[in-house]
Amino acid sequence: MSERVILVGVETEENKQNYLESMQELAGLTKTAHGEIVFSMTQKRPRVDRQTIIGKGKVEELTQLVDAHEAELVIFNHAMTPRQSQTVEDIVGVPVIDRIQLILDIFAQRARSKEGKLQVELAQLSYLLPRLMGQGHSLSRLGGGIGTRGPGETKLETDRRHIRNRISAIKKELKNVEAHRERSRQKRQQSNVFQMGLIGYTNAGKSTILNLLTNAETYSKDQLFATLDPLTKKWQLPQGMQTTITDTVGFIQDLPTQLIDAFHSTLEESKGMDLLLHVVDASSEDRLQQEQTVMTLLKDLEMDDIPILTIYNKADRIDPFSFTPTLFPNTLISAKSSKGKEVLAEAIKKEIMELLEPYLLTIKAEDGQSLNAVRRESLVLSETFEEEKEVYQVRGFAKRSSVWIRRMDDELDG
Repeated sequence: MSERVILVGVETEENKQNYLESMQELAGLTKTAHGEIVFSMTQKRPRVDRQTIIGKGKVEELTQLVDAHEAELVIFNHAMTPRQSQTVEDIVGVPVIDRIQLILDIFAQRARSKEGKLQVELAQLSYLLPRLMGQGHSLSRLGGGIGTRGPGETKLETDRRHIRNRISAIKKELKNVEAHRERSRQKRQQSNVFQMGLIGYTNAGKSTILNLLTNAETYSKDQLFATLDPLTKKWQLPQGMQTTITDTVGFIQDLPTQLIDAFHSTLEESKGMDLLLHVVDASSEDRLQQEQTVMTLLKDLEMDDIPILTIYNKADRIDPFSFTPTLFPNTLISAKSSKGKEVLAEAIKKEIMELLEPYLLTIKAEDGQSLNAVRRESLVLSETFEEEKEVYQVRGFAKRSSVWIRRMDDELDG
């Protein structure tokens, strides 16, 4: 069941640079939340109105549009204070939500894991708390449609005290989940496995690429925020080296602060990575803006020092000869083409060689265990068998801290 929605945006001095992209994104978000857009209202002003975002005349026009189009919901492309949304709602006669509530709603529909659901509920409650007017008016339509869904909707009480208690309980529970995740992460780091994290703007094709490399069968659809819960899968390079790839939540312009906090651990997963795979939709008209959003967020999360390989995806939708990349190092692929996997694997291999240390080892022919381990744990480029000595000369690349580099050092010292 879709709701009939009117979108409202104000173009100001401050946002005129990316106003159109932002409105298109709002439309995409609304469709992802199963809203049917019946009208899009825009206004140009030096700045938004302190009381109603749009001017008084526009609010009256909005009331008429709601009636004319039989709209059931109005969504503003701006963060609204409780008072602003309440004021507009009282005048237009239908529920009014903002961009943040819309994003929270989509996250609520997408969360699958226990942690994902807890984080969405925490973000929703933190957002709702200042909006409780005392009479519980704000909660009267919970469970009734866009902006109101969520794992925590049944538990929501009009009483602020209950909500505060629930927030404390969730934070406590999340701390336990995070501690468990931290232990798993440390285990992975100690095992010398090369770890990669998929990052990128929402809907750039991260899950499709994860599926392409690992046959992970994750949910990948042409929708915003299709992935919410971080998922780590093993991937073996054609040369035999075993790595892990973690998919994360998509980045978006003006990501609500509630969500940056709530999804901290989702992005935290990528902090310990050896290499970030930044997936970019090469066919997007807003490509540069999207790249900028991701790079800025990485800086905010203090992750801009991790090496990055940019994967320009969706090459099937553009003319590859006229395409000009802006981020380096990069590779251009179509995750849907048969050659995509091959090209991508080669580009990743090159990056891994840049980041790891070269080694040359001598392994006895009867030491099958070491031979298997070196193929699995490092990037083997060549194996030469010397019949007279019955040994293998193995060349490749491994992590600085790995047993193989230490072994080479010992051989040289010996």
